[in-house]
Amino acid sequence: MQPEVFDSKHAGIPYLILAATGVAGIVGCVIGAMMDGRQLAFSWLFAFIYFFTLCAGCLFWILVHHATDAAWSVLVRRVLENVASLIPVCFLGIIPVLIYAPFLFHWWNLAPGEDPLLDAKRGYLNHTFFIVRTLLYFFILSGVALVLKRLSTRQDGDGNTWNSVYMRKIAVAGIPLFALSLTFGAFDWLMGLDYHWFSTMWGVYIFAGAAGSSMSLLVLLVTGLRRKGYLSCVTMEHYHIMGKLMLAFCVFWAYIGFSQYMLIWYADMPEETSYFLRRNVASWNALSIFLVCGRFFIPFPLLLLQGLKKNPKHLCMVAGWIVFMQAVDMYIIVMPMLHQRGFRPHILDLCTLAAIGSVLGLLFLKGLGKYNLIPLRDPRLKESLELTN
Repeated sequence: MQPEVFDSKHAGIPYLILAATGVAGIVGCVIGAMMDGRQLAFSWLFAFIYFFTLCAGCLFWILVHHATDAAWSVLVRRVLENVASLIPVCFLGIIPVLIYAPFLFHWWNLAPGEDPLLDAKRGYLNHTFFIVRTLLYFFILSGVALVLKRLSTRQDGDGNTWNSVYMRKIAVAGIPLFALSLTFGAFDWLMGLDYHWFSTMWGVYIFAGAAGSSMSLLVLLVTGLRRKGYLSCVTMEHYHIMGKLMLAFCVFWAYIGFSQYMLIWYADMPEETSYFLRRNVASWNALSIFLVCGRFFIPFPLLLLQGLKKNPKHLCMVAGWIVFMQAVDMYIIVMPMLHQRGFRPHILDLCTLAAIGSVLGLLFLKGLGKYNLIPLRDPRLKESLELTN
């Protein structure tokens, strides 16, 4: 096979669009900070956690790829690596969350003695430990992502199969570290919005959405590159596997979401039901129903069709829909804590999405041109090229 390196000339119009959108989004955020800091804080957290779950989900698939010694994903692994390598950039996105923490987290402003329940959790919910944990999560996730990418690209040069062995060892050790970082990050940044509420299934729920939406994002990115003349070696067999994984996590997301709801409904404990009661108010109820239908009942029957999973155009339509529904999911998690009487969209919701998304998009396109799009000297490349399933 010939090396494939992304030519930035093919990204001329996308570059301009992302740059213009990013500037507009950043300007909007600056104006929003001066006019309504509280709204900006929640809008920023929503946009940050949305893109963070997409990047973290891609890291998960890299870890699974190496830990299981998978062959099918060799041809698309470099795309996953480029998305996962954006996690250190996401660290910049958490800085405004820390700055605006007094707006976001009610517990942040409470002094000892004001709430006995919070006093019982002070060992965990305190400013210093919260910031230290956040730094630790990004240190672990960024370190794993960057080390794996470094070994992967180094193998392109030296062809040493020991790189694959090292990557497998790092992946096996990295999976539990990834699980803990994503779970406790979800506890801190999302469940921490209402420190009275708790759910032992919360980390798994966030993981399910991240894994399913990131696989959908991979389908979109691979298809976009194929339309530009790259990754032509990716066949309908690869699309079939990606579609099956989308289906698996569509079902898994619904299973975890229903299990969490059913257990809380059955127990009927005030400390647990508050989350769902808040999201069953007025227009939030309609949006929650839309999430259930749009995230499961619409894509599920479509992804059962083998023909659809082997048709890039049709699979991309479902993938784009799932990526959109991930944004709806994160929005429903974050925004009811600000607008408790109902769904109230705000221009800052779009500005924050544009600001964070455009920066990540520009860096992703820039990163594509630095290394081969295909790990040419991976020992499993031949098996991936001859994939049948």
